[in-house]
Amino acid sequence: MTDYYETLGISRSASQDEIKKAYRKNALKYHPDRNPGDAAAEKQFKKISEAYEVLSDEKKKQMYDQYGPEAFQAGGMGSAGGPHGGFSSMEEALRTFMHAFGGGGGGGGGDSIFDSFFGSDAEEGGARQGSSKKMNLTLTFEEAMQGVEKEVALTNYVCCGKCDGSGAASSSSIKKCSRCKGSGQVHQSRGFFSMTSVCPQCYGKGKMISDPCTDCRGEGRVKKKTPITIKVPPGVDTGMRLRMAGHGDAGEGGGPAGDLYVFISVEPHSLFQRDGDDILVDLPLSFPEAALGCKKELPTALGGTCRIGIPAETQSGKVLRVKGEGTPNVHGRGRGDLLVKVLVETPVNLNEKQKELLRQFAEMEREQNSPRKRSFFDKLKVFFSD
Repeated sequence: MTDYYETLGISRSASQDEIKKAYRKNALKYHPDRNPGDAAAEKQFKKISEAYEVLSDEKKKQMYDQYGPEAFQAGGMGSAGGPHGGFSSMEEALRTFMHAFGGGGGGGGGDSIFDSFFGSDAEEGGARQGSSKKMNLTLTFEEAMQGVEKEVALTNYVCCGKCDGSGAASSSSIKKCSRCKGSGQVHQSRGFFSMTSVCPQCYGKGKMISDPCTDCRGEGRVKKKTPITIKVPPGVDTGMRLRMAGHGDAGEGGGPAGDLYVFISVEPHSLFQRDGDDILVDLPLSFPEAALGCKKELPTALGGTCRIGIPAETQSGKVLRVKGEGTPNVHGRGRGDLLVKVLVETPVNLNEKQKELLRQFAEMEREQNSPRKRSFFDKLKVFFSD
């Protein structure tokens, strides 16, 4: 049994806006003009149009929610089309489509509704923007912190120098396309719709070349390896992307060049870890250093050093903050902090004298020396009480 909500991929609590949005998405996907000769797509287009016809009408939706598809069988209240609610023809499904997109019926001239929703394959005169390119760039931790300029070589389509991008050996060999009259597009009418597509004769260029340029063979572009400088700002991190406008492939027919997108990866550091604009570092301390306090000289992410004071009686796991010694913000909004995590290390490889001193310390130790230990064992007493 057909479930209209499942057909549109929505929940039963979906609002009218959500129902319309789901229908539009599916209708554009399965429309017969986008799937010529595909019987399965045509069948699905009818099904989603049938579902939308019912669910977009509050009265029909209420009947459907109460009685299911049987409410729209012959003799039921209202009908979405043929028996069992199915649309009897593609014409009914297309009428629902036009209504959902705010269009009118009727064939003939005018721009196709698909020019708005699907986009045109070619611009006037065949001008097209060049393809955008992407590349991966791996940086060391230090390069990411301080910023760097990287020289790379890209192989892109560039404007042909011999014909200045015209694709022709001479201007006299360029003629307007006889089929599209220089627009690069042809229009076709199909029932309710007027479709616009790329001209099959000139492939959207709007012109025909009788004597093509010998260097680019009429394309107006040639492949060339070109060195470029990528300026990486301080503070970039893995997953960030830099956009370099105009560094993609050259456009066709006078169209603009595409862009270059640089995806950043930063190698891990042996000492530092990053958390946003903050830098984390672990600082191992001996038991006496943590108990009595000390001062330590630490390196910073930008290659300098800073002096940090460790307070007496610092516990393992304590995090100390050094303001302004973290990562430069990539947008120029100051710098993060250096977060120093104290790790108190238990001594190993003790000689006999060290062991004896520790035994003496243990004998002198009082409960006040280990408050967390005392609190822990106080909590354990409840488990051993009668």
